[in-house]
Amino acid sequence: MNKRLFKHSRTLHKWAGYVLVLQLFAWLMGGLVMSALPLDKVHGKHLAKRTLENPFSSSDYTASLDNIRMQMPSLRQLQFTHRLNQPIIIAAEGKQKQVFHARTGQLSAALNQEQAERIAYNHYLGEGKVSLAERLITGPQEIGYRQDVWRIEFDDWCATTLYLDAHSGQFITVRSTIWRIFDFFWMLHIMDYQERKDFNNPLLISFAAASVLFAITGGMLLLQNPPWRRRKKRS
Repeated sequence: MNKRLFKHSRTLHKWAGYVLVLQLFAWLMGGLVMSALPLDKVHGKHLAKRTLENPFSSSDYTASLDNIRMQMPSLRQLQFTHRLNQPIIIAAEGKQKQVFHARTGQLSAALNQEQAERIAYNHYLGEGKVSLAERLITGPQEIGYRQDVWRIEFDDWCATTLYLDAHSGQFITVRSTIWRIFDFFWMLHIMDYQERKDFNNPLLISFAAASVLFAITGGMLLLQNPPWRRRKKRS
């Protein structure tokens, strides 16, 4: 093969290696960590129940639906559920939701801290105690910046954190140290350092292309002095 071609391959391989070394390590380490962590543990299925059994029957939902429609002219959806010892109706109008008392039809006030903690304990499957309870106007990145939520954190070994809707008390999601470790390496893996969900971002595509070039030039360098040629020389 042309010696000049090998020379250029060696130069490209070296510089591609300088650029890629840290990211290649991150990809390999991320692959190891993410494959080692069971998804059930990452999703926290052992930490919290997603739903609670509704103790109320249809006879408990006596509020006038016409009155609710008058308050929400563009009403699209009704959900009959409960919040602690109270049956409620969640009415959705586009992205806006209102919570009504299922017997009186009056708007229900948002959860206070005591109510939020009680609901969190009903969902929680661990043995820890609440170490932090705060109402957030905008939630953190780990729940997609969802608006108006209660964040309830427990003092167990994996810092289990439950997120509840501040008005309906509905369970949104559960997060833990295990989830955050997985999410960190997922961020490194897809190279989306803000939203952590764009698998087609230009930075990832550029580094993937550079990795292909690194592999191609490395393969070409292997052909410069292949084993079968060395065996011929010994013969």
